[in-house]
Amino acid sequence: MAETRARLTPVDPVWDRITREAEEAIAKEPMLGGLIHSVILHHKSIENALSYRIAMKLTNSEMSEQLLREICDEAHQADPSLAAAARADVMAVYDRDPACHRYLQPLMYFKGFQAVQAYRVAHWLWTEGRTDLAYFFQMRTSEMFGVDIHPAARIGQGIMIDHAHSIVIGETAVVGNNVSILHSVTLGGTGKEDQDRHPKIEDGVLIGAGAKVLGNIRIGHCSRIAAGSVVLDEVPPMKTVAGVPARIVGEAGCAQPSVSMDHMFGG
Repeated sequence: MAETRARLTPVDPVWDRITREAEEAIAKEPMLGGLIHSVILHHKSIENALSYRIAMKLTNSEMSEQLLREICDEAHQADPSLAAAARADVMAVYDRDPACHRYLQPLMYFKGFQAVQAYRVAHWLWTEGRTDLAYFFQMRTSEMFGVDIHPAARIGQGIMIDHAHSIVIGETAVVGNNVSILHSVTLGGTGKEDQDRHPKIEDGVLIGAGAKVLGNIRIGHCSRIAAGSVVLDEVPPMKTVAGVPARIVGEAGCAQPSVSMDHMFGG
């Protein structure tokens, strides 16, 4: 019977590690015990914890925490890919951010991670035709985190948004898997044109702080965009671009720039 129960119990290494780290954190800092219990240890799964954390962050006088939590729970129950992407995002932040030493940190403290998870619920609402509620999530995410992601944008998994200040991702933008974005990045349009007007960021791209990528252009996989650049033309795969306007200045320098987080020229 015990063997049967073990086979039926879902294995979730990411959530298991988060809960273990939560218990260790409380032992070291008991004053945070109530907060850590409410965010992590009171929940049976990462899905429940994400719903709680998003709801607590986005609640205001216009929308109660309980209602927001019910919406998030509905999204996670209907689409398991939301939590799967969140797990990949946790590991991405841990692997790439030298300030992240534990899996629990993104869920507890990092607004870039939290903003992306709120976007994922908003995107689910958008695809379900619940556009006004999706816009509400976008508004509150922007107000709370300084991260403005249109709910129609399509974003992959394994995403790290470091520092997450003044991030803008437009309606028709596409961001692939394993992309790293630093603060003050804009993936925007170039005017008042309608239809498909925002950048397409392929897998493994590293976008430096303050970079602006504008228009319906493709940024090839595993490329690098230097800090402060303004990118108006397509970027081939595995290249480094820099400047205003940005120009190719070399190779990407490694196979996975978004993972190495190496911003130095030299390739």
